[in-house]
Amino acid sequence: MNKPYRKFLAGNIQVALWQNEGKNTFYTVTITRRFKDKEDNWKSSSSLRISDIPKAIMALEEAYRFVMLKEQAREPEEIEELQ
Repeated sequence: MNKPYRKFLAGNIQVALWQNEGKNTFYTVTITRRFKDKEDNWKSSSSLRISDIPKAIMALEEAYRFVMLKEQAREPEEIEELQ
């Protein structure tokens, strides 16, 4: 199984950033909520509670900031190539 390029956490919310290679590199994200079940085992869900939304927004913003800063750090020649 592939591993995320980077993970961003806000409480029990995790945003995983995935780097995808094709003609150009692009990124996708997955959002998961970690919780313990009745037997005290850790589980994951893609469903969020209303109270999880602010944490998801924070983690998504961090992922977006990371990608944008990474893109800005690229050489200007590479950026011109993509356009």
